[in-house]
Amino acid sequence: MSLGDEDGYGNDAGRTSDAYSTIGGTRQTRTRLPEGPAGDAYGPRRPARASRSLITFVGVVVLLLGAIAFANMGGDDGSGGKSRGGGDKAGAAPTAATGTKPVTGKNGTIPSGFAHDRQGAESAAANYAVALGSADMFDRDQRRAITGAVYAPAVAAARQDALDKVYSDADFLANIGLTPEGTAPAGQTFISRSNPVGTKVVKFSGDTASVAVWYSALFGLAGDGSKNPVSESWFTNTFELKWTGRDWKVTNFTQKDGPAPVGRDQAASSAEEMADAVEQFGGFTYAR
Repeated sequence: MSLGDEDGYGNDAGRTSDAYSTIGGTRQTRTRLPEGPAGDAYGPRRPARASRSLITFVGVVVLLLGAIAFANMGGDDGSGGKSRGGGDKAGAAPTAATGTKPVTGKNGTIPSGFAHDRQGAESAAANYAVALGSADMFDRDQRRAITGAVYAPAVAAARQDALDKVYSDADFLANIGLTPEGTAPAGQTFISRSNPVGTKVVKFSGDTASVAVWYSALFGLAGDGSKNPVSESWFTNTFELKWTGRDWKVTNFTQKDGPAPVGRDQAASSAEEMADAVEQFGGFTYAR
């Protein structure tokens, strides 16, 4: 859950030039693959079997996601909370890209300057889902930089302690194979990536918006001796956004499982193939 090379979300994410979209035309998520290598060698990967260790690991990940969602719930956003009177609803956006160029602004290492409209809110939500799902969220300094860039100022300050508690719990870190500092053991690489599939405006009213982001998540350790192989899960996050400081900022978000597709009967890749993939494929910039 990571900040990237130029504008990405962590070394394992391999993102560069993670600029965000200026929004204009139809409401469609467009992806732009950045340049730049990422990650270390990807170690032995187990086939998808219902082994005791894998079941335990998946359970721990689910508990983490629930804890993170809990840490980000509640509290007054300073704008009347859930009330967005006069807002209207919208269905799924069309599938054709708008052709609108991404923005070039940054807030620290996270791009900023989203358009003050529906598409800007969708772009912000998709990219914030990537940042909040990155491996850098497990590093105290990186986490504070991310939350400071993504959340509205008052919300970030109010929830920092809760987030620190969730991400620094020693028992949890041990269960997922990380050191007490939240780093991967020697010879292994911690992978945590969120990969948005699409966005949907749930409600929009000028300076406030509610945007759902459907995404897949990769989570686990790659490397020799890893007992927690990288696995895939599917979630939908609904972000409550407020136009603050000339940009969209998160005031709250909720998470639910799925929709999850049926998995194919596909053999797990070799360690060499996975190592090449982690090194050669970076993350995406999401724009409308």
